[in-house]
Amino acid sequence: MASVTPIRDNQSPPSGGQDTPPGAPMTSSVKPRGRAPFVAGGLAIIALGVALFIYVSRQGKEKTDDAQVEAHVSNIAARITGQVKRVLVSDNQEVKPGDTLVELDDRDQQVKVVAARADLAATNAQLNMAQTQLALTDKTAKANLAVAQGAIEQAAAVTGNTAALIDQAKADVAAAESRKQLTKLDRDRAEKLRATGAATQSEIDARVSADTQADAALAQARARVASALANRSNSTGTEVSARGRLLAAETVNEQLQSAQAQVALAEARVAQAQAALDRASLELEYTKVRAEIAGTVTKRAVEPGQLVSPDRALMAIVDLSDTWVVANLKETQLADIKAGQPADVVLDSFDGVLTGHVDSVAAGTGSRFSLLPAENATGNFIKVTQRVPVKVKLDDRRGKLLRPGMSADVTIHTR
Repeated sequence: MASVTPIRDNQSPPSGGQDTPPGAPMTSSVKPRGRAPFVAGGLAIIALGVALFIYVSRQGKEKTDDAQVEAHVSNIAARITGQVKRVLVSDNQEVKPGDTLVELDDRDQQVKVVAARADLAATNAQLNMAQTQLALTDKTAKANLAVAQGAIEQAAAVTGNTAALIDQAKADVAAAESRKQLTKLDRDRAEKLRATGAATQSEIDARVSADTQADAALAQARARVASALANRSNSTGTEVSARGRLLAAETVNEQLQSAQAQVALAEARVAQAQAALDRASLELEYTKVRAEIAGTVTKRAVEPGQLVSPDRALMAIVDLSDTWVVANLKETQLADIKAGQPADVVLDSFDGVLTGHVDSVAAGTGSRFSLLPAENATGNFIKVTQRVPVKVKLDDRRGKLLRPGMSADVTIHTR
């Protein structure tokens, strides 16, 4: 026999085995709509509001957390090479300008100062001698010139007198020759008269004596001429010699210039010796290493007995009274950055906000002035956003002591 399957009415109650009581209202089988679209819409509105708030809050502001506190740091090193005698400061000690930090062994420098002073004294003595020689040369040369000029005048006078004597002697010779001729004629005439007996012997003797005297007078006159000529030669030589002495004496200017050159040379040596003394004195002063600025000692790396040189730092001094903040902004943030704009600084070390202002913007990016700057002209190039240091001066530190290297967040108000 075939089985018959019963047909279920659409109004049949849901599976569960319970029938709908008579007279009960009919309930719909459709499920209520989900809340997911409303939640998604609300979240989108919230996200949009947050984004709008962030956008509006960032208008007119540039912010970075790449910022550090900076200060003046003076690296201390010795000016000369030497051995450390004493170290007078310790780490974190406060010092003032001029305070002695380190003392070096100064015995070598003291010896150099003594030697330099001795050299200076010797060169001063040489200068005094040169100056005395100059004065002596001036007087001596001028005196010799005057004497030479007088000798020239005297020699000229002697030459003139000798010429006159020569002329006179020649005149005497001429007169003596004339008398000689006369006495010779008288003698010859007397000899002839004696031969005829017309003249006595006494007359003849007188004529012979007169002739002999005329010969002697002529010889004497000729001797005077020879003597005058000899005197003229001597006077000529004397005049030539006087002119030579005059020429030598006329070099007074050259002699003075030579003496003045010796004085100038001595003065130069004195200046050189003085410079050597100053250098030795400076080196003696350099044996005491002093603080150039006021601040706090840090990074002390020197001990007594240590050999130091100018190329090695002994310690550093940090001036904590003048600190500032360097904010490294991205190059995309620099469009509206100008000096004088207000800035807010939040330090990781302290609570609260410090106020300041933009002091200046660096002339280049940090990477450009690094030890190994980027070379983008070779190899593959990957563009990286660069950062530019911006110096922010603090207007009020609120009594807080800022130390170099502290991290900070900086917000610059560009509007």
